Amino acid sequence: MSAGQTVAVYGAYGHTGRFVVAELIARGFVPVLSGRDADKLRELAASLPGVEVRPASVDDPAALDRALAGAAAVINSAGPFAATAAPVIEAALRAGIPYVDVAAEIEANLDTFARFAEPARAADTAVLPAMAFFGGLGDLLVSAALGDRTTADEVHVAYGLSSWHPTAGTRAGGAISRRRREGRNVRYTKGRLEYGDGTRPTVKWSFPEPLGVRDVIGDFTMADVVTVPSHLAVPEVRTYMAVEAARDVAAPDTPAPAAADERGRSAQTFLVDVLVRSGGEELRATASGRDIYAVSAPLAVEAVDRLLTGRSRTVGVASAGAMFDAPDFLRALSADLSVEL
Repeated sequence: MSAGQTVAVYGAYGHTGRFVVAELIARGFVPVLSGRDADKLRELAASLPGVEVRPASVDDPAALDRALAGAAAVINSAGPFAATAAPVIEAALRAGIPYVDVAAEIEANLDTFARFAEPARAADTAVLPAMAFFGGLGDLLVSAALGDRTTADEVHVAYGLSSWHPTAGTRAGGAISRRRREGRNVRYTKGRLEYGDGTRPTVKWSFPEPLGVRDVIGDFTMADVVTVPSHLAVPEVRTYMAVEAARDVAAPDTPAPAAADERGRSAQTFLVDVLVRSGGEELRATASGRDIYAVSAPLAVEAVDRLLTGRSRTVGVASAGAMFDAPDFLRALSADLSVEL
């Protein structure tokens, strides 16, 4: 274990950032609170005696360097990641420490792979984007289902969310992505991202019980279309979203998540169902739990722990499935996820 080491959390006062800080403390790390709003950082620190506050704007490299000084790693939980990922990655590379983020923004994750692959390898450090519910979890499930294989014909990831009350960061990141796509839909087919117009289809998906057969939105494309093809040869990667959750996140008046237990988690539940077709074989993996934002914290913190204790496979920019032993990683999250392969 790497308990006792300092981990900087950028965007610590945000909805997901607070879960990350709590997870770090629970596992014996020493968080350093950073982000753009000094008042919100101090407000959060008031409930965490002895925790250091280091405000930093993404357009101030010197402040970011001070925020990361002495830290063993940094977790970026501040969306929109189109604005924050690159500056914080650059600061992490200058500091020579691993970088982990919880970005669900497809374009921001593509930028990270394209822009920082060579600089991260040259710095001999790890940059791990999308280490969260969207992107990271699906990639781990696909990798675990495939085992030692690195190719497949099709990957399908269906998200059975009971509801989806988006955070302010989710809304901001989604708005930027839509502008970058000029309002078009995106999907991963024939080995590449394809942009187009048109209505996304509603189809039936047979989830494991207790969900059973549900209506889902086809080509409701999430960050899995970046993480999975980054290390697996799969020409078709499709993702689907339960219609109830898709309706929630699209509605402008859907409220933000509300705490429903002592940990601050919402009442939202989820079931992620992964179907992989390879040759004539079908492989399946599922994960279920509560609160997609809350569960991103143990995903990110477990990643940091493994990076700091030598339980990773590579340096440079990599997805969760390429960086870690996927089945072992998923077993380590048994307190927060129920997984079946």
